[in-house]
Amino acid sequence: MMCPDPNDPAVITDFPRTIKEIEHQWIPMGDGVRLSARIWLPEDAEADPVPAILEYIPYRKRDGTRGWDDPRHAYWAGHGYASIRLDIRGTGESEGLITDEYTQQEQDDAVEAIAWIAAQPWCTGAVGMTGISWGGFNSLQVAARRPPALKAIITHCSTDDRYADDVHFMGGCLLSDGFFWGSGFHIISSKQPDPAIVGDGWREAWQARLENAEPALTSIWMRHQRRDAYWKDGSVCENYDDITCAVYAVGGWNDGYSNAVPRMLANLTCPRKGLVGPWGHKHPQDAIPAPSIGFLQDSLRWWDHWLKDQDTGIMDEPMYRVWMGEPAKPEASQAAVPGRWVTEPAWPSPNINTKTFALNADGLAEEAGDETVLEHCSPQTVGVTAGVWCPYGLGGSSPDLPIDQREDDARSLCFDGAPLADAVEIMGAPVVRLKLAIDRPRGFVAVRLNDMHPDGQVQRITFGLLNLSHRKSHEFPEPMTPGAFEEVAVQLNDIGHVFRPGHKIRVAISTTYWPMVWPSPEPVTLSLATGASSLELPVRGADTDVTAFPAPQMAPLVDTQVIENGAGTRAVERDLATAEQIVRVVEDGGVWYLAPVDVTCADGVTWDAHIQDDDPLSAQITYRWHNRRRRDGTDYDVETRSAMTIRATADDFLFAADIDAFDGGRRIFSRRWDETIPRDNV
Repeated sequence: MMCPDPNDPAVITDFPRTIKEIEHQWIPMGDGVRLSARIWLPEDAEADPVPAILEYIPYRKRDGTRGWDDPRHAYWAGHGYASIRLDIRGTGESEGLITDEYTQQEQDDAVEAIAWIAAQPWCTGAVGMTGISWGGFNSLQVAARRPPALKAIITHCSTDDRYADDVHFMGGCLLSDGFFWGSGFHIISSKQPDPAIVGDGWREAWQARLENAEPALTSIWMRHQRRDAYWKDGSVCENYDDITCAVYAVGGWNDGYSNAVPRMLANLTCPRKGLVGPWGHKHPQDAIPAPSIGFLQDSLRWWDHWLKDQDTGIMDEPMYRVWMGEPAKPEASQAAVPGRWVTEPAWPSPNINTKTFALNADGLAEEAGDETVLEHCSPQTVGVTAGVWCPYGLGGSSPDLPIDQREDDARSLCFDGAPLADAVEIMGAPVVRLKLAIDRPRGFVAVRLNDMHPDGQVQRITFGLLNLSHRKSHEFPEPMTPGAFEEVAVQLNDIGHVFRPGHKIRVAISTTYWPMVWPSPEPVTLSLATGASSLELPVRGADTDVTAFPAPQMAPLVDTQVIENGAGTRAVERDLATAEQIVRVVEDGGVWYLAPVDVTCADGVTWDAHIQDDDPLSAQITYRWHNRRRRDGTDYDVETRSAMTIRATADDFLFAADIDAFDGGRRIFSRRWDETIPRDNV
């Protein structure tokens, strides 16, 4: 069935408890640094204490995430919780300096903050933690520290493994999303505090942040291109048993982090639940593609159970709830995914069986044919239809979902099945096993599982990447021996999808996937042994249970006046004479006025990715960020601009970055970095 059109969440203003909002509250740390919190809680909480919910991220609670904070935190407060939005050390109005993501200092501060919250007269002593992306990560990391007051978490769009499923690497391949995030983190770590909170010392604090703002992409992340101790730190998969509080893991099939949800359900030993919808990197109550759901109501059942000891029945329900997608027109700004909600009582599920198809010379078949070697060398521009690894904009900031795959498929090695007589419903992680050789020591394969519609459109259902130097280990890579055949397994992203009768299943394989994946140092020719290679599908049996969710709700949105509309575009340019392709992306938030804090804001990023069809060393990406905040009638008018360009030789990555800061239109800081970092089997 078709899902309904996405609807705006219902705005709720009538709550069981009257809400009091504290715009700023210092939370002291043991070393003298103070972190800045914004708090929503019932007016009578000191007389009638409530549990607390903590969200702990670096994205500026006062003028950055305010639009997303108010509808959620006020909703929880109105239902009897103290809801706290805390800026990480060195960000927003919090004192100190930030040096990296997920540091020991960050976790130590969270443990101290939870103890402070639990000891307040308005708190019962029970604390939950939640967040999306960074806040989802540190919810897991702090849970592994076992602060006594922390009883439960809800982690959205996060991962248990910082190397396997974060923005930096996938299958040992280097993701361009990591460059996007790295260039963005550089400007985030350099932003100023608000003088209305910190007073006259705000310029000195800003200057200290600017001088401290080393680009973590080059100073830290790119110096760890294999799964070493750096990535293991903060990866709770290193010891799942460290987490004993209850975990609710939430993700979206169109998000970059969805694999972690079923993996945590399978490996955690604490009480746990999982939910995956059709969404991108969004909260379920206002997510796209639709359907968005009443997740705030669902979260209340979770919090009431674990923080108030109320029997809400949520733990009696199936462990895993997912959106089972149906075929849909593949669009970069897809508004909705047709399908239905299904459940599994546990994960892994006994309701899933493996169905194997051979990759034969003449296509997919249930029986393996003769072993035949096919050769293929992909143009460097294969991947133009891929979208991005982690879709954020989804048509809002920029169109970033995968589109019709026919252009990339035409330049890939494809294996098609016959038209299906019966529906095939899959749920889990497909695996493609390949017997292959390459003609270079370094290379990768991108493997896509596609749904070929009867009208000719081709929809990417899921995909996987494997750096062939990492075929045995992400920690100890080994170059390939050119020309020598080996058997490798490429695990694709978990997915729920129904291939309908009349549709065909396609496996598409390429040796490039630009601009999502940084190219190999040289063009790679793949030799694939058909008949000896296969596709394993996790086929789901009949429904054990079908679930539904209420319509989405939230508290009122922040009072915002749009001054200039934003812009989101993704365009592809090709020079037919030089075979150069340029992908140009604009994600501009426009200009808006935040009435509650009397600040006019502007943010945005543009980036362009260049490559030539036959030359991987022509690859280049440049990111340009801008950020401005001003308060009329005061001297608070600040702007930060940054840029970063990434190129590579056969042996090294080359990075150029700069940052400029302006106070009242006058440049007060400027710095440039030029770094060369050796390639490590990438």
